[in-house]
Amino acid sequence: MMSKFMEWVDARFPATKMWEDHLSKYYAPKNFNFFYFFGSLALLVLVNQIVTGVWLTMSYTPSAEQAFASVEYIMRDVEYGWILRYLHSTGASAFFVVVYLHMFRGLLYGSYQKPRELVWIFGMLIYLMLMAEAFMGYLLPWGQMSYWGAQVIISLFGAIPVIGADLTQWIRGDYLISGITLNRFFALHVVALPIVILGLVVLHILALHEVGSNNPDGVDIKKKKDENGIPLDGIAFHPYYTVKDIVGVVVFLFIFCFVIFFFPEMGGYFLEKPNFEAANPFKTPAHIAPVWYFTPFYAILRAVPDKLLGVIAMGAAIAVLFVLPWLDRSPVKSMRYKGWMSKVWLLIFCVSFVILGVLGVLAPTPGRTLLSQVCTFLYFAYFILMPFYTKLEKTKPVPERVTG
Repeated sequence: MMSKFMEWVDARFPATKMWEDHLSKYYAPKNFNFFYFFGSLALLVLVNQIVTGVWLTMSYTPSAEQAFASVEYIMRDVEYGWILRYLHSTGASAFFVVVYLHMFRGLLYGSYQKPRELVWIFGMLIYLMLMAEAFMGYLLPWGQMSYWGAQVIISLFGAIPVIGADLTQWIRGDYLISGITLNRFFALHVVALPIVILGLVVLHILALHEVGSNNPDGVDIKKKKDENGIPLDGIAFHPYYTVKDIVGVVVFLFIFCFVIFFFPEMGGYFLEKPNFEAANPFKTPAHIAPVWYFTPFYAILRAVPDKLLGVIAMGAAIAVLFVLPWLDRSPVKSMRYKGWMSKVWLLIFCVSFVILGVLGVLAPTPGRTLLSQVCTFLYFAYFILMPFYTKLEKTKPVPERVTG
């Protein structure tokens, strides 16, 4: 009966073909390691954000008068509302943790190099949309930091010559952050951006499965096939990697639930203390800073004394990631076989990024500003010098087949 039903479905919709193309007959390298968990974990957290977001909207009121009170209502009076809210707020931070580690994997093993340029571009577009989604959602609780954080970030567009003032007013929909701003951010956060993100995720996966997954050796497994056309160093994604990913999911959920039940605010980094006060246009918080996942770019913004140049530097810090596939001139993909210069510069880049993230949370001082400027310089140097050190350095020979 089931086979007849599937025949009926397949005659009208390519269900079996999709299952085979993307799971049961999609052959992935057999040497995936720990870093390859984070792609599937990103998908898991995306589902969590969508599901919990839908439930939260059922009790949330997007108006300046009732937004903060409706969040309190969710936390105190809605049955299991507190856990839905924490699943969503902690899930936002978990999303960026997973995505940053997923991007680090790409840098480590050269997953952006030919023929995976489009996979990287789609991934970076997802990252950009996630930042927009997180920023829009950050305003919705209508707390002090939500209000003033949005005020500071939106005002940055005013630094753009000629169109800056009009653009800022257009984004706000008013002369100041108001209920109109809240309404349009709610619409974008709940409807528009999730649709775009889901579409980009589909494109990201389709592009990946078209060219095949990279691996820690950077070896193309399609070059060595058996008489049936199956890669010698490949195994079917299902059931082998679906089972393996379940192990990663279980471990992740243990850590995720531990944070939710014991440290949902993470000392003020996931949910800032000023955000437990209702938005007040007449009372500015002592120190305004965005959520931790934006702070590296916020630190770059503050490192540049001129406002316009700071905005340009912050935008360039994200834009330069899009051209990464064309900056790396190395004949090998994986950091295992690259020279010492690539390894040192990747380490410098990662350390600089983390330091910028820490400095973005802290109040600025002359010493911290100087350190931000040094780290900003090193951040951009990693990309600007990449065409030179990747071309000049001596690389190790890459094996014909994966080494495990």
